[in-house]
Amino acid sequence: MNTPFIDTARRVITTEADALNTLANGLDDRFRAAIDLLKAASGRVIVTGIGKSGHIGCKIAATLASTGTPAQFVHPAEASHGDLGMITKADVVLAISNSGEAPELANLVAYSRRYAIPLVGITSRPDSSLGAHCDVVLELPKLGEACGTGVVPSTSTTLTLAMGDALAIALMENRSFSRADFRAFHPGGKLGAQLSRVADLMHSGKSLPLVTLDTAMSDALLEISQKSLGVVGVTDEDGALHGIITDGDLRRHMDGLLSLTAREVMTPGPTTITPDALAEQAVGVMNDRKITCLFVVAEDAAGVPAGLIHIHDCLRVGLG
Repeated sequence: MNTPFIDTARRVITTEADALNTLANGLDDRFRAAIDLLKAASGRVIVTGIGKSGHIGCKIAATLASTGTPAQFVHPAEASHGDLGMITKADVVLAISNSGEAPELANLVAYSRRYAIPLVGITSRPDSSLGAHCDVVLELPKLGEACGTGVVPSTSTTLTLAMGDALAIALMENRSFSRADFRAFHPGGKLGAQLSRVADLMHSGKSLPLVTLDTAMSDALLEISQKSLGVVGVTDEDGALHGIITDGDLRRHMDGLLSLTAREVMTPGPTTITPDALAEQAVGVMNDRKITCLFVVAEDAAGVPAGLIHIHDCLRVGLG
């Protein structure tokens, strides 16, 4: 059974969803003009706003910056006390005010006009003080707030956030901003882990456990112990990977192990992965094969291993 709280929640969400549809349907050439201004800036997008608009502005600046458009939030009150120096003639200002009459924006807007810095406004009143001074106005539909009393910024902030996302993603697509570019700006956290490539996590160089086909198992065991990865790869005279020796191989050949060579103990044709594959893909392969590591071999490397990725490397960054 619905409660008054759930009814309220559904009313708020439905009101904001309907407002977003109205916003989308009302976009026109002004949006394209705003994109042209933002794209043409050789400096940064300076996002500004006060109160709830400021909080939304911080998120918009962060989204722009993380998707290939250099951006910074400048608090309008601090701008009046020296932070105007953060804004250069190479920048473009994105000012947010639902009413368009926030007095805290006055000095920053005047500064942008004095130095001919392009100004884009997001407001529900294009005839406001802010709208009158903008080069481009992105108009928010006047639909009232979801609170029903018109005093709690809710629908207006949702519309502003959506407009900011639309700007950021339109710019991102125009620049052909790729997943690899996105990962470069998100090296930390779950997102960074999901976009990590095998080459970012693999062991390589002197830490790579390798022996040749004719290596005595006493030396192969020493290599496994020294590299501390629990396996060793077996290569031929050209350095191409022919097999792998794991803990299971050692157990199966326990009787007379030290009298054998790597060729006699190894499992031939080990599963490999390329260095440019996503680390998440490597986890999937290891889980499917019920193994704990993969040798890394580039497609054009004639089978020569470039590294080894272990499940522990993936777990360390939050994958697995």
